[in-house]
Amino acid sequence: MSDLEATIGRAQALASESFIASAGPGGQNVNKVATAVQLRLDVYALRLIPPVFARLKELAGSRMTARGELVFTARRFRTQEANRADARERLAEMLTEAHKLPEKRAKSRLNRVGKEQRLKGKKLRGSVKAGRGKVSFD
Repeated sequence: MSDLEATIGRAQALASESFIASAGPGGQNVNKVATAVQLRLDVYALRLIPPVFARLKELAGSRMTARGELVFTARRFRTQEANRADARERLAEMLTEAHKLPEKRAKSRLNRVGKEQRLKGKKLRGSVKAGRGKVSFD
């Protein structure tokens, strides 16, 4: 079992769920049954390595509270089971994305002609801008 799979398994085990009243599809059923799921996970309990934690925090955005809890609210479906599965799937996707290393940016290579053209263009823009300003009638 890989590190990612272990982390996802640990996260699924540590996550707590609460069911809340949902808006959206369901007709009169919406008023009677709490079908929306709110999944909460204490990220610090996962003991992630710092670079993965930083990427997770970046990905989570407003879904992470100040106390380090990830909060997912799933209300897309009409049943508790489907919403529960949706919330857990979204948690797994976010953890998978956080474990991916960002691709290194390849440094662009510019040849001599390209460099000369770029500098010529900059000179031209500079002269256009230098020509602007107050007009004096001396």
